[in-house]
Amino acid sequence: MPPPRRLTVRPQPLIAVKDVKASSAWYQTLLQLHGGDADHPHRLVYDRLWSGETLVLQLHRWDAEEHPNLMGADRAPHGHGVLLWFELDDFDAAVERVRRLGARVIEEPHVNPAPQHREIWIEDLDGYVVVLASPDGEAS
Repeated sequence: MPPPRRLTVRPQPLIAVKDVKASSAWYQTLLQLHGGDADHPHRLVYDRLWSGETLVLQLHRWDAEEHPNLMGADRAPHGHGVLLWFELDDFDAAVERVRRLGARVIEEPHVNPAPQHREIWIEDLDGYVVVLASPDGEAS
């Protein structure tokens, strides 16, 4: 009997932001991503950010449409208890991009001893916590 078919799961996080255009430019610079069609009329409300052909992050403007949980930007801290975590092959260059962007650094670059990788914890334009990490084992 063949093994059961494995389903593929692809994370596609979506965060609500004040300014989709500004957040899109910020994440594109930070993570070396590309956005959707610049001329798309919905682009100021929603954008998708890609690494090659892989969807990495979606951005949606707060209160722009009647989507559940994307209304009432001031009702709660943005992303409390959630970390936007990205593994990068170019950690040192990413730290330089963090500095150029002037992002608020929560934790300076350090080695996480369990996965033996380097991390930097920062805050994005809307107050979400973003962690950039080198590949596991890179710091051993």
